Amino acid sequence: MQELILASNSPRRRTLLSDMGYAFTVEPSQFEEIPGGYSARDTALFFAYGKAADVLSRHPDALVLGADTVVAPEGEILGKPKDEEDAKRMLRRLSGRAHSVYTGVALLGKGFELCRVVETEVIFAPLTEEIIEAYVASGLPRGKAGAYGIQDGWPLVEKINGSYTNVVGLPTEEVETMLRAAYGGERC
Repeated sequence: MQELILASNSPRRRTLLSDMGYAFTVEPSQFEEIPGGYSARDTALFFAYGKAADVLSRHPDALVLGADTVVAPEGEILGKPKDEEDAKRMLRRLSGRAHSVYTGVALLGKGFELCRVVETEVIFAPLTEEIIEAYVASGLPRGKAGAYGIQDGWPLVEKINGSYTNVVGLPTEEVETMLRAAYGGERC
């Protein structure tokens, strides 16, 4: 059975994949995420594929899983906040509105490629300035697309339509299907 490598340094992705019961190693990708004018859906897939391909180039006999999550209110891509003010701006943008979260997933190996994009609709609660200030001061928005983590336990999200784990950063239901296809239906 091929070694499985997660091409991500995300602690959330590591936890989700580990919770699925798969044995894997972690090697963060060196792929440079440069926005290219693609749609949010295509950006998530392009970055996921780039990350997996980068790690596969160094481990050609492995099976490499790359993922990228994009938060997109009305098609606008919100990346990771540059600083606290950027995080506040993003949270204000999301407050009281629906937005889409796309996670692109690429599973690549020798002679094997599976790519998917999962979309989840997230509806934010109306946020007061006090909640935004406190959440940003907590440091939790750092390193998270859209400046939030649904798993953080803050009263930010009112409702989701779709996969919760997709919003966390790895749509486990889709990844399970992809890994079973790669391993011929067997669990590793």
